[in-house]
Amino acid sequence: MLKIYNTLTRKKELFQPRVAGKVGLYVCGMTVYDYCHIGHARVMVVFDTVARYFRHQGYELTYVRNITDIDDKIIQRAIENGEDYGTLTERFIDAMHEDERALAVLPPDLEPRATQSIDAIIAMIKTLVAKDLAYVGSNGDVFYAVNQFKGYGQLSGKNLDDLQAGERVGVDMAKRNPMDFVLWKMAKANEPAWESPWGLGRPGWHIECSAMSTCCLGNHFDIHGGGMDLQFPHHENEIAQSEGATGEKFVNVWMHNGFVRVDDEKMSKSLGNFFTVREVLKQYRPEIIRFFILSSHYRSPLNYSDESLNDAKAALTRLYTALRGAKSVADALVEEDYKVRFEQAMDDDFNTPVALSVLFDLARELNKAKETDQQKASTLAATLKQLSGLLGILQDEPDTFLKDSGEAESGEEKIEQQIQARIAAKQDKDWALADKIRNDLKGQGVILEDSPDGTTSWRRE
Repeated sequence: MLKIYNTLTRKKELFQPRVAGKVGLYVCGMTVYDYCHIGHARVMVVFDTVARYFRHQGYELTYVRNITDIDDKIIQRAIENGEDYGTLTERFIDAMHEDERALAVLPPDLEPRATQSIDAIIAMIKTLVAKDLAYVGSNGDVFYAVNQFKGYGQLSGKNLDDLQAGERVGVDMAKRNPMDFVLWKMAKANEPAWESPWGLGRPGWHIECSAMSTCCLGNHFDIHGGGMDLQFPHHENEIAQSEGATGEKFVNVWMHNGFVRVDDEKMSKSLGNFFTVREVLKQYRPEIIRFFILSSHYRSPLNYSDESLNDAKAALTRLYTALRGAKSVADALVEEDYKVRFEQAMDDDFNTPVALSVLFDLARELNKAKETDQQKASTLAATLKQLSGLLGILQDEPDTFLKDSGEAESGEEKIEQQIQARIAAKQDKDWALADKIRNDLKGQGVILEDSPDGTTSWRRE
């Protein structure tokens, strides 16, 4: 039975869908003013894995991940670039989808955009104003009145009386209370704006997600996810807005993935340790990045370093090496013991590190079976492919992964030429030259695999 850690209750709970056999999942997506960084990659991969597992378990899943395509940062970047904000956001949405595909992240079922949800946003704000949960400030902006919502602070554990002006919010004389937050911003000159009952303006960030999630999944749904940094104030504000407007419970389970750290320091542009997915992909294959993300539990901090990525590469190499030479039959029976152990790990709050350890146990048995029992090896290989597919890994051909270092194809040709030269040297009994070629290749990170019949294959270190 699947148990999920619920940030709202601060404990693991047995997952019980609102509607039997169906799951509604909403995840806060990207604000598209720049390329995706490793923190974004973690959100993508973690909740893609969650979605894959729900579907494996037979649930009818509706996975929604929004796009924030209007906010202060987008407008500022467009002004700096001297381009239309829509042109800017389209470019980075395309780039986000490219990164997503590279990381084997399946697209969400629905991907609403803030600019396409303006009517729903305005409707929710009108409801909040009518219920005296929102008001027009002295500057014309519409604000949410947090002290009017009794449950404020339930997700983050913060007490409204203890929150001080200036803590994550700026002092704004237009507000009644320093903790009140904006729902609708009045338009400034030369900024994108939409008609509303309060004049030309645009939505605040928090209200966008409340409107998009409830429009896609209903007033009350199963799971809301996102990065831990969104817990307060963003998700706290979503609860206040949504429950205030609908009078219903908003979300049953809140899931938050942990921060990404770089060499044990928090990733930030100011520290100069900020990496985009594209930068990392220049050094490492996408599957290595995905494996690296899954090697830590989603709620734990994830420490990015070259050593961690190299460890992920070595681990994947072990798994692919086990698969090489074993004929995986698509309709082969799955080894039930490994399937049970794998599912037990995933049922324990999506514990991917333990699930990966099951795959390594499976690979060890597969390596032994390849020597003695080909039928057993085929079943084990099919099991390894199927279970790893639930994590979005090991779907490549083993030789493709083991030989590909991201270099030009001519690099492989040179390696094959050196192997042929070594074979010729051995035929001529020139053992010194044969050893030199092997050592030279090893120095290039190429490992030859010999058998009594000669060199059978090679792989990258």
